[in-house]
Parts: sequence; structure tokens; C-alpha cells
Amino acid sequence: MAVPGGNAALTVTVTYGSEKHNLRIASQEEDSQPTVRDMALLIEQVTGVPLSFQKLIYKGKSLKEMEQPLSTFGVKNGCKVMLIGKRNSPEEETELKKLKDLEKSVEQIAKKIEEVNKELGGIQKGFLAKNLQTEALSQLDKRIKGTAEQFMKILEQIDAIVLPDNFSDCKQKKKGLVKKVQAFLAQCDTVEGSIGQEMDKLQSKNMALAE
Repeated sequence: MAVPGGNAALTVTVTYGSEKHNLRIASQEEDSQPTVRDMALLIEQVTGVPLSFQKLIYKGKSLKEMEQPLSTFGVKNGCKVMLIGKRNSPEEETELKKLKDLEKSVEQIAKKIEEVNKELGGIQKGFLAKNLQTEALSQLDKRIKGTAEQFMKILEQIDAIVLPDNFSDCKQKKKGLVKKVQAFLAQCDTVEGSIGQEMDKLQSKNMALAE
């Protein structure tokens, strides 16, 4: 549904210490007004202050509700918003980049689970000739095991990143990434179990036919 004045970009001045940044904030969503999150993400790019460390003040009030349109708080063109928060050190930014790169790899590997799942679904629905199913399932089993191994290697790489206590942004990212990889590993286990069940069913049928 179109929002009145939807997609209207706002220009605001963000002050951070002695710095001043004139930002043009547009909504990420079509037909929507720019939200506090849209502004905070742009501020992160421009100032280097991570979103999780930002405190945004407008007319003495803290802008905390990220999904709310800026207009809800009366933020208009030409308004001034104050930013309080700490930048990451260059050292922390380097570690953060490593984690972000690993996250991209995780997302690429995760696509392989979807592919195997899709092909397995096709076999389960009988889209493949019976005489080809054993070989196809065997190949899927190898692929899902290989995918799980790749996730294990990523976990080792994440584990090898040792962070000082004050790198709180990195620590948060690392923790979230470990959880994400563990969830994908659990998916691999589930898919592997389903492939095993299909292989057992086929074996039972073949044995019944042989008798």
C-alpha cells in the first residue's frame, strides 16, 4: 500500500562531535517513507559508527524505534540529528571485514543445501526413473556431506579469529555467525537423514523384488 508522501527522500544534517554530514535519506522499500533504520545504516557508512553503537538524538529525544518512519518523530527536510557513539578502531574493522567475508561464503555454501533439497524432493515425488534413483541418491549424499564439511571448515576459520575483549561489535558478529553456521549444519544433518531414509526404502523394495 502506498504511503502518503511515500518514497520521499529527506535531507538531514547529522552532527557527530565536530563533524557535520549532510545526508539524503531514502527508503529501502518502494512506496515507503524513510525509517530510522534507513538513516542509521547511512550514518554507519558515512561515519564508521556501527548501527549497534549509535545513539541518535533529535530535539532531545532518542530515536530508538528502528522501523518507524522518521516523520513519526517530526524529522523533516533540513533537520539536525545528533549522533553519539564510538567508531571501531581500524584493527577492529579489519577483523569485522574477515567475519563479513566469511558470512558471504556461508551464504554461498547454504545455496547447496537448497539445491540438494530440491533434487531430493523431485526423487521423493517420483520425478526420476526407479533405476536411476540409487545412483542419484548416492550423489546427493556425497554432496550434502561435502557441504557439511565446508561448513565445518568455516567454523574452524571463525574459531581461529581471536578477538580482544573491547572488540564488542566483532564479538557480536562472530557469535551470530557461529549460530548461523550451526543452524545450517543442523539442516545438513536433516537432509542427510532424509536421503538415508530414501536409500533404505529403495533397498527394501529391491530386496522384496529379488525374493
